[in-house]
Amino acid sequence: MTMNSSKSNGAVTIFDVAKKAGVSYSTVSRVANGYQFVKPATRRKVEAAMKELGYVANLKARSLAGGRSQMIGLLVYNFQSSYLVEIVRGIDSEMGELDYDMMLSTTHQRKHKESEHVRKLTQGMVDGLLIVLPSNLEAYIEDLNSQNVPYVLIDYAGEQMAHANTVRATNQKGVQEATTYLIQLGHRQIGFITGQLAVGSSVERLAGFRQALREHNIPQDPTMQVIGDFMEPSGYLGAQQLLAHPTPPTAIVCSNDVMAFGAIRAIQEMGLRVPQDVSIIGFDDVPESRTFRPKLTTVRQPLQEMGRVATRILVQMIEKSSSAPNQIALPTELIIRESTAPPPKQIIISSGDVRLK
Repeated sequence: MTMNSSKSNGAVTIFDVAKKAGVSYSTVSRVANGYQFVKPATRRKVEAAMKELGYVANLKARSLAGGRSQMIGLLVYNFQSSYLVEIVRGIDSEMGELDYDMMLSTTHQRKHKESEHVRKLTQGMVDGLLIVLPSNLEAYIEDLNSQNVPYVLIDYAGEQMAHANTVRATNQKGVQEATTYLIQLGHRQIGFITGQLAVGSSVERLAGFRQALREHNIPQDPTMQVIGDFMEPSGYLGAQQLLAHPTPPTAIVCSNDVMAFGAIRAIQEMGLRVPQDVSIIGFDDVPESRTFRPKLTTVRQPLQEMGRVATRILVQMIEKSSSAPNQIALPTELIIRESTAPPPKQIIISSGDVRLK
């Protein structure tokens, strides 16, 4: 990675301090931004170099002086899901290799907060942005483009994709393969629980489910497709709704693993077994899917690799001022575990009792 450690317009930059103190640029960034995880001796050395050189420990001032903050902004909708943790692990490991630091912001799933956080981060605070599952992109995408702010969208599929830098998985193909696997096992009554349909990846996964049914001449039944929101309670309620169907499904595909966990819980509370009575497939392959009981059959998307690839693209844009859109779709993989099996006899639900005919 090439860095320019010279002064710009006479101003002292982070590169000058790093050279003087004999440390990395990221270490100077941590000290300048008050991070606690710096050895006391190293902190004293960096602070002495700052004082001697008259370094301005202010991100916005450094940016205006022509230097880089060596900071990348990361915007997520929350930090409670394993899906996001895995992506951030990939981002963090790549930033460590590239000597960049992360400034994390979360919208707490408040759509209107997304553009507010983006505006704050791009006011000289960071050199570029990584945005995971954007839900309000139209509110600020034009500003990002007009200001030439480098950004990469992670797990985004939507109308703006043709002109954006994106890293995602093959969502439609992944669910299509998962549904086809169930059909090959003998299932014909298959339910589907979507994610938030405002999110492009949810739409792609639903399209993959429908495509698999069409290819195998299985009639589309809209009442076998229920809307979820990627959270466990919606998987639980979605499974209850599907199993209340006059001809309940023998298999359910969920748009992520977390909803699949909720669906399994609902099925078990109704006195049914997974997979003997109802098969379940998730999407993501979060770490819990390997330890959950039964172990979850799922579509693996390479979450950590998505984070690493997005970070590499962003840093390349920052350092080479590349403007050509990068659109990467990483392959998914069907992981077969314990939650799927051939279908049982038809499930009958009557007066709250569950039995097999």
